[in-house]
Amino acid sequence: MDLQIKPKKKNSTGNKIFLILNWILFALLTFFTALDLFIMFRHNLLNFKNINYIITGFMAVILILLFVLNIIRKGKIFTTIMSLFFLLITFFSFNYLNKGLNLFDKLNKNAKISENTMIVAVRADSDMNSVNDIKSKVLAPTEMDKENIDKLVKELQNKANVKLNIQDTKSYLQAYEDLISGKSQVMVLNAAYGDLIANAHPDYLEKIKKIYEYKIVEEVKEKKVDKKTDKNDSFNIYVSGIDTYGPITTVSRSDVNVLVTVNKKTHKIVLTTTPRDAYVKIAGGGKNQYDKLTHSGIYGIDTSVQTLENLYGIKIDHYARVNFTTFMKLIDLVGGIDVQNNQDFVSYHGKYHFPVGTVHLDSKKALGFVRERYSLSDGDRDRGRNHEKVIAAIIKKLTSKAALSNFSSILDEISSSVQTDMPVSEIMELVNQQLDSGEDFKIESQSLNGFGKMGLPSYAMPGYKLYMMEVDKQSLETCKNKMKEILEGK
Repeated sequence: MDLQIKPKKKNSTGNKIFLILNWILFALLTFFTALDLFIMFRHNLLNFKNINYIITGFMAVILILLFVLNIIRKGKIFTTIMSLFFLLITFFSFNYLNKGLNLFDKLNKNAKISENTMIVAVRADSDMNSVNDIKSKVLAPTEMDKENIDKLVKELQNKANVKLNIQDTKSYLQAYEDLISGKSQVMVLNAAYGDLIANAHPDYLEKIKKIYEYKIVEEVKEKKVDKKTDKNDSFNIYVSGIDTYGPITTVSRSDVNVLVTVNKKTHKIVLTTTPRDAYVKIAGGGKNQYDKLTHSGIYGIDTSVQTLENLYGIKIDHYARVNFTTFMKLIDLVGGIDVQNNQDFVSYHGKYHFPVGTVHLDSKKALGFVRERYSLSDGDRDRGRNHEKVIAAIIKKLTSKAALSNFSSILDEISSSVQTDMPVSEIMELVNQQLDSGEDFKIESQSLNGFGKMGLPSYAMPGYKLYMMEVDKQSLETCKNKMKEILEGK
């Protein structure tokens, strides 16, 4: 009798263990399924061809089945295996989705920060090695960059107990020239203006010595966005390419200025390039004074956005700011790009030869291709056209199904080098529509044209003769009309 009862007790204990285990697994599976579905619907993920609803329905059936099996206490081992299998799927899905959302969040957070690097500099052969050695007046353009200069002065007084005796000058370039000529011993320099000095003095960094550096990190005020924007069929995105390496949050000139006008319904895009030398009224920090468009970037992305909105009479809904580091990574991530080249040239950067016809570009060749202007027949305007070709090729690759399936890896690589104020819901709306339709976007390009001229006054570089491009009014109207056509779905 005893020998017959013991196996029954053992079997009963095993059944209880399986029952408890299966209910625990069911609770965990329900929890992670709910999390996955919440993330999916909240952020508009997989909202194409009813995939999100199919997944929801499938998981509901699985949970009901497992619940019933647990209630009737049948197929315990089968229930355990199924529960573990789907628990692993939902757990890894949660990690994958969470990682993707964190990457999008990083792109948006980058847009909320700007960095200005303020420098106290002396001549390279100066005996001064510290701000404590300063005995003379310090040159700085207080009218042009008062806010940042004041912050540097306050920082030095609080942290180093050094009070700078600032002497106003009309520009950072003037301050540099007075420093090198011996008229002054010390100057303040905002690194964002360094390229302006380099235009006149390419070797300026070799002739100065930094004795103090202070990074001003500020939170950018969020732009009020129309909540109906993501419901519209058409919108404008401003793509700004900055001419510096390093953190995307660094304030710098806007070297590439492309407006991407998108109509989701007609699957049409027009890329409008505005040359960096275009002579336009610079909004915001530019005091609405005429200057090169590229100089708008030194006052922040909002100034560039407002300047182009005023020029074309449009509303720019979002922006993406990209630096050359990103540019190179992105091209390699999509497996290189093919562009149609219409003139034979050798690039100054990299010494690459680009023959007429279709050329395949990896990251290094692409950088040489878009930076070249001196060996092109139409100079900077031809360079702008090459920017359009490369951007169009990248968009074509990024909107392919192969690239979209690798979207997380692409974002992972470039998240530290991109700023955008476009929320994840709108980005996913574009991705979903592309996957849903399977139709390629038809991409057209246009450039704002004008007439080269020397001697026009520059607000950022007063007193210096710079090459500018006076905007051709007819070309401006043509660009406006084309953007309007795309926005209106024509």
